[in-house]
This record gives sequence, C-alpha cells and structure tokens, in this order.
Amino acid sequence: MGQIKLNQVTKSFGDVEVIPPLDLTIEDGEFAVFVGPSGCGKSTLLRMIAGLEDLTSGSVEIDGTDATTTPPAKRGLAMVFQSYALYPHMSVRKNIAFPMRMAGVDQAEQDRRIKAAAEALNLTDYLDRRPGQLSGGQRQRVAIGRAIVREPSAFLFDEPLSNLDAALRVGMRLEICEMHDRLKTTMIYVTHDQVEAMTMADKIVVLQAGVIEQVGSPLELYHKPRNVFVAGFIGSPKMNLISGAEAEKHGARTIGIRPEHIDVTGDSGLWQGVVGVAEHLGSDTFFHIHNTGLAETITVRAPGEVSFDNGDVIHLSPRLDQLHRFDAQGLRIE
Repeated sequence: MGQIKLNQVTKSFGDVEVIPPLDLTIEDGEFAVFVGPSGCGKSTLLRMIAGLEDLTSGSVEIDGTDATTTPPAKRGLAMVFQSYALYPHMSVRKNIAFPMRMAGVDQAEQDRRIKAAAEALNLTDYLDRRPGQLSGGQRQRVAIGRAIVREPSAFLFDEPLSNLDAALRVGMRLEICEMHDRLKTTMIYVTHDQVEAMTMADKIVVLQAGVIEQVGSPLELYHKPRNVFVAGFIGSPKMNLISGAEAEKHGARTIGIRPEHIDVTGDSGLWQGVVGVAEHLGSDTFFHIHNTGLAETITVRAPGEVSFDNGDVIHLSPRLDQLHRFDAQGLRIE
C-alpha cells in the first residue's frame, strides 16, 4: 500500500507563505510527477511528505494513517536526492546495505534484497567497486538501490537526474519507469523538466507559487490545459500564446496554438512572417518566425525536409480545430 493524501497543508517561513492551503491525493501505485518552475514549491512539498520539512498547518496521511508528526524514518518512505550521497570508502554492496544494517535486518535478508536490487538495476558486476570507480549513472543507480532495499510504501525522487548529461538522463528515465512497472510501488518525482514529466508520469501535478494549477494525465494537460500558465509550461517547444486583435476574433483574451498545429507554405496562409532561426534537427525543423504582425514570435514545428532558412518569408496556416481559447482571467474557454 502507498496512498499519500495531503489535507489543507500549508508551509510558511516567517510571514512568507510558500504553500497556501493545498489538497492532493496520490493513489497507491501511481507515478506522480510534481513539475513547475524554480521556486514553485515542488521540492518543499516533497520534503513535507517525507517529514524533512514541518507543516505549518494541515495533515499528511500515508495509507489512511495520520503521519503528520511521524519521524521521517518511521514513515515507510524512501527518498532519492539530486546528490547521490554515497559513502566513498564503502563498496556498492555496503552502500546499498547501509539502511538495512541501521534497521537491524539480518544478514541473510540483507543479501537477498541486495541481490534483487542489483539485478533490477544492472549493478551485479559492480557490487565490490567503490563509488569513485563508477559513472554518474551507475552512482545514481546505487542510490536508487539503497532506496529499493528498504521496501518502502513509496519512493520520493527529488530531481535525481539533474546532475547527469542528456544521454544519461534519457537512459535513467527509462530505467526508473521500468522499475515502477516491475515494483508497482507509489512514486513521487520532482522535476523542473516538463519533458521528464510528460514521459514518466501517470499523473502530473503542475505547481506555480505553491498553488496546484492542474492535476491530470500527461495527455489531459497537453490537450486541455486549464489555464494560460499550464498551456505555456507543458509542451516542447511551448505553445504559442497570442493576445490582442487576433485573439478577439475568436472570442478570447488569449489564444494558443501548438507549434505542430501550424502548417507552413511559401505562398499563402492566415499569417505571414520572416524566419529568424531555423533549427534543423533531422526528423523535425523548428522555425522561429518574426514580424508576423501578431507582436509575438511564432514557433512552428515542421517535417525535417522543409527547407526555409533565416530571412525567408514564410506563410502560416494554424489549424483552427486545434486552437485553445482563454478568457481575461487566463482560464480555458470550452
């Protein structure tokens, strides 16, 4: 079991309230991702769940039991930090075993859990090495293995891949997702990278200034963002947001159109502009279009073989059935 429920939790530092009253339920077995810009409160919220940060008010329930005043070590949760925090003088085996030794687990059970974790994380051949002999990705797997052997009710990940290079991050994302599929254990993952959120989560929690802006599956947030903030945050490249006269034509204060929902031609279209930068990525090309008369720079995603370059005049045709409309408060108009 691993249901986690937050009931009207708040957090203040002196007179500054960083988490206004907030309710959230993470169901048993879910992979939930907290995502938002730096300073939005996502790591603070995770630390409150872990018991590493006191609540100012409200309560935290774990599997239906009030854990608000329960010490971190007694909550049945395992946390993986951005820093690997491995003991450099200990072997991988001893690093993984450390929390079990502290908990008084007998040696036979320690050996069983270490073997299972090492097999799951492809660390079997590295158990007798020290952290300094491992790559960054291997060290992060050791930190995850140390969490696995605790057999927790839930795993809490605080930006665990931010120290890795791009290729390693992609590989570790897949490994963590595969681990979740095998273990079926609740996981809460904090990141500022919305691509990680989209590719890993069952449920995404979008935060801004300590407030939950929207909760839903990746595709729910992508296709039906509830406000301008979520529309602009979820998606890469981000959604084009246009205000002014063009939005008023559609009965909105702001309209949004994703880069892949704009067709480009050289001769005619609803909008016209000049290519500022063309990013040729092989399978795709991203065009950043200036001087459209819309005030905003428009980003377009086109097939890789489309060959406009810097300075070319380009015509744009947004697919009107894919238009998102938002009112004066920034909320979605259905």
